[in-house]
Amino acid sequence: MASLSLTCSLPLQPPSSRKLVESTPSHCSCLKPIVVNGDPPTFVSAPGRRIVAVGDLHGDLDKAKCALETAGVLSSDGQGLWIGGETVLVQLGDILDRGEDELAILSLLKSLNIQAKAHGGAVFQVNGNHETMNVEGDFRYVDDGALDECIDFLDYLEECERNWEEAFVSWCAVSGKWKQDRKVPQNYWAPWNLVKRQKGVIARSILMRPGGPLACELARHGVVLKVDDWLFCHGGLLPHHVAYGLEKLNREVSKWMKGPNQADDSPQIPFIATKGYDSIVWNRLFSRDNPELEDYQLEQIESLLEETLQSVGAKAMVVGHTPQRMGVNCKYNCNIWRIDVGMSKGVLDSSPEVLEIRDNKARAIRSTRGWSSEFQVADYT
Repeated sequence: MASLSLTCSLPLQPPSSRKLVESTPSHCSCLKPIVVNGDPPTFVSAPGRRIVAVGDLHGDLDKAKCALETAGVLSSDGQGLWIGGETVLVQLGDILDRGEDELAILSLLKSLNIQAKAHGGAVFQVNGNHETMNVEGDFRYVDDGALDECIDFLDYLEECERNWEEAFVSWCAVSGKWKQDRKVPQNYWAPWNLVKRQKGVIARSILMRPGGPLACELARHGVVLKVDDWLFCHGGLLPHHVAYGLEKLNREVSKWMKGPNQADDSPQIPFIATKGYDSIVWNRLFSRDNPELEDYQLEQIESLLEETLQSVGAKAMVVGHTPQRMGVNCKYNCNIWRIDVGMSKGVLDSSPEVLEIRDNKARAIRSTRGWSSEFQVADYT
């Protein structure tokens, strides 16, 4: 593995947690290796890389693939291949709920990350409110098909002799066949529906509860990520989050998801990150437009945004969480980019869009099935 002495100064980060992304590029590159700080990743130095960000996916595998193809990181031949080279991909959470192929999407992103590292790129995820809700055991937005997927995946895990890494990485490639095999005539007894749902809830609880294998997989990701000059989170970051400590927030959420251990019998859910209207995963202050707000109120919001960005040395923030019917857009002098377009069939069923960042300039790329077109929304300089 290539070695690198960190040459840039990243804020709020102790040297002890610096590490290189484990990558063995298959080609000669003039770019410096990606350096990851924090566990889960919190600060990332990715000099010279193209960055693409994808918003909420909500269990819609077809739309997820379309978005990744539009971003230029996933092959369109159905083979699930990374074609993004040294690109850095960031997914902003809410992969879970409202759709039936959640585990398949998580599996695809895991596979793409492994492939990306081999080409000098990387895939990062941040958890959203629907990830934290499911680890809490809040399944109210779970699609019936997603419960079926949990049952199927546990059976597949047994076929893989309980080898989690093997089963999880390969699930996306085989999940379609499992789904097809489980299809039954539509006139089956309603009582069996209830029994099947109960079995699905049990399977999901096994996977998702704190300490469960899927919760531990989600624990690999934080709730906030800074890549070079860009800040990524699901809902929105505020000054008091920064004052609390971004790495501390990520560690506490991760610890809670990993569940009890000998040192701490019952880690508490980090309220500041995951609960309440102003928590990182629930905050809509920067993403929801309210025509009734007065000018002075908008100025206060913009001031909070600027204070947050300055405190972490970021130029702009990218968020999901709130569907934007007008598509990917920016506000407050393009200090905030809102990229949740409600693409899932369980939300708005809109055309996938992604955000591309090159040389600190951002643009939206829109796609629909059968064709794609690009348009520049705004430049950030």
